[in-house]
Amino acid sequence: MIAATLYRGDVIENTHAAHVAVIDASGRLLYSFGDPHRVTLPRSAAKPAQALAVIETGALERFGFDDADFALMCTSHSSEPRHIERARSMLAKAHASESDLRCGGHPPISDAVFRDWIRRDFTLTPVCSNCSGKHPGMLAGARAMGAALDDYHLPAHPLQAHVKRTMARLIDLDEANVQWAIDGCNLPTPAFPLDRLARLFAKIAVAPDGSPLARIHRAMTTYPELVAGKGRFCTLLMRAFDGALVGKTGADAINVRRPKA
Repeated sequence: MIAATLYRGDVIENTHAAHVAVIDASGRLLYSFGDPHRVTLPRSAAKPAQALAVIETGALERFGFDDADFALMCTSHSSEPRHIERARSMLAKAHASESDLRCGGHPPISDAVFRDWIRRDFTLTPVCSNCSGKHPGMLAGARAMGAALDDYHLPAHPLQAHVKRTMARLIDLDEANVQWAIDGCNLPTPAFPLDRLARLFAKIAVAPDGSPLARIHRAMTTYPELVAGKGRFCTLLMRAFDGALVGKTGADAINVRRPKA
């Protein structure tokens, strides 16, 4: 459904389609545009749920991950030095190495970082991936479960089976009703109705203090610069609302935000 039309003079230059679902804390649909039940790949917007699955393995306590580390687990970062340094620190805490990562490397999201890399003839490695916070968390989760590290990214791995159960529980669907594909960083990525993505973030927003979901909210809003980076939408949004709103983008125009109750 067309949400915006851009003109150049009197001529239509572009039209943009959108689907919107607005729900309350109980999951009741308050407002919609387009198809609020459209099956959607949230991509990186699903990272907080994947991070919750890691919490449930006991990995954060076992390996001494703090809230800043946890924020990086929810990130699609800009590959700034602070992001890369923290990812390396998380690998060390989990007794893993960069060679264990299965995310691969790619050009950074940030144009400024990319220009700097070109000037320095920088050779990127897997720790430079915008998902290099989630992957050390996954390695730590696998180790906490006593599972192998080599294939932690594969759909049949015990950790990924746990992620699938956690995801279905959070969005109030049976596991059989959540579809799965492979994300750009080689990890399984879910697909489900758009309103269920809103439900996930509503649960994060209203989670009681001390709960794992509340820790997600606290980590992301306390360290918004680790969730994205300098000048990025997620970082600016959460900083502007001073902890009262959590937000996370995903690839291909996924954008989720939720105020804290």
